Formats: sequence, C-alpha cells, structure tokens
Amino acid sequence: MGKKTIPYRKWERTIRQVCIALILFSGYKGWAIGQDVSSIHIFAAASTTNVVTDICQLFSETYGTKALPSFASSSTLAKQIENGAPSDIYISANSDWMDYLEKKDLIVGNSRFDLAKNRLVLIVPQKSSINKIDINPSMDLKPIIGDGFLSMGDPDHVPAGMYAKDALEKLGLYKELEIKIARLNTVRAALAMVERNESSLGIVYATDAAMTDQVKAVGIFPIDSHPPIVYPAAIIKGHDTDNVKRFLQFLKTPVSKSIFEKYGFTHNE
Repeated sequence: MGKKTIPYRKWERTIRQVCIALILFSGYKGWAIGQDVSSIHIFAAASTTNVVTDICQLFSETYGTKALPSFASSSTLAKQIENGAPSDIYISANSDWMDYLEKKDLIVGNSRFDLAKNRLVLIVPQKSSINKIDINPSMDLKPIIGDGFLSMGDPDHVPAGMYAKDALEKLGLYKELEIKIARLNTVRAALAMVERNESSLGIVYATDAAMTDQVKAVGIFPIDSHPPIVYPAAIIKGHDTDNVKRFLQFLKTPVSKSIFEKYGFTHNE
C-alpha cells in the first residue's frame, strides 16, 4: 500500500505546482495587459446589427476584451433580460422598451443615454418602376400593393413597426392598409421580404434601406409623423464592471460616432 501512496502524492503535488504556475502566469499576464479579459455581452436591436458588430470588433481589438453582440427585436431582448439572460448592456430601438426595464429596476439608471437617431422610409424592390412616392395623407398605396403586402415590423412589439403604425395613423392611412400589412418579428425581416420581392412595399429604417442594393427608398416619412426614433443604451443592473463601463464610454467616442454615421445613423453624442 505504501508503494502506491507515495507516487500518488508526488503526482498530486505536481498538479498543484502546475496549477499554481498557471495561476501566477495568468495573474502576470493580466497585470501586463492591465485589464480583465472576460467577455462583455451586448444585447442590441436588430437594426443596429452592422454598426454594433463593427464597434464590438474594434473594441475587442483595442482593449483585448471580447465584446459579444446578440441581435433581435428590442422587445424580445428586453423580455430575455427580464428573465435573467446574461446581458451586460442593452441597446434598444426605442425608449419604450428601455423604460420597461427601467421601471422594473433592471438597468443602472445613471448609465442610460440616447446613443443614436434614425429615420423611417418607404421602400420598394430595386426592380420596381416606382422611384418616388410623395408621402402625405392623400397618397394611395393600395394600387401599388395590389395582391402583395406592405411589410413592416409587428406594431404590437417591434419598434420599427410601432413607429410605422404611428406614422400611418397620423397620415390617416392605417385602417385602410391594415389588412395588407405583413407583420414581421424584426425590421430586418421586413426588409428581407421586399428584397425577395415578396412584398410590394415596406416600411423600414433609413439605415436598413441603405445597406442593400436589392431595395430602394422611394419616400421618407415626415419627422413629425411619428415619435423621434432614438436608440437608448444602458448597463444592466448588477453588471456595471469596469470593462462594461469602458464599453459604454466607447460608444460615445468619435470613432464610434464615425461608425454610426457610416451606416446612416445620426449619433447623439
């Protein structure tokens, strides 16, 4: 028995020494870099996919801390956060869903700020013969829609669809068009339907229309026809670590501003 015990203890001691060495090395490496290398999880509205992906990549390269984005409709993400999903920062496509989390005491209140703005446009497939539509209360979209659909985000929960419904109601057109509306779970899905020529018309953000050559924007909704399209950002309560705060500040920098502008957003800071 003694002969078996000695080698085991030597092996156990060796494992301990290796573990200590790894811990020391990790500590030294962290000290050398001067920061925590844990990941940051950003939950962001689907319409910010391109811009937030680029910003996360640049942040990761700059600071050595992985910034991992997840995209969906603002409502879906807010509900996931409410149910305990591992998110550090939330970027919504409207104030309502950020208000929803704030009322439930799920965000760090003093971290909230309006990150960017957008506009709402009417789009058609690129091959459409229509090049311009004057958006006003007297316009008649039914002949253009024909047997097709007007695609937009679901106005019951998708911010882009909520803005679109507000605009159509303000113009007095929502009731007559409601039966032709294809309600999609994200604004990107609404865009895709027009890209594939499955919808004759669509209402999306100007930034979505600008990212593809498969559609063309033929009209821009009056800015007073719907509430301002703003993108608030905030830290999720209990997740206000130094790295998370650093990322939030990074969103306000000139380099982030230039990325937002590249994709057609107006940056608020």
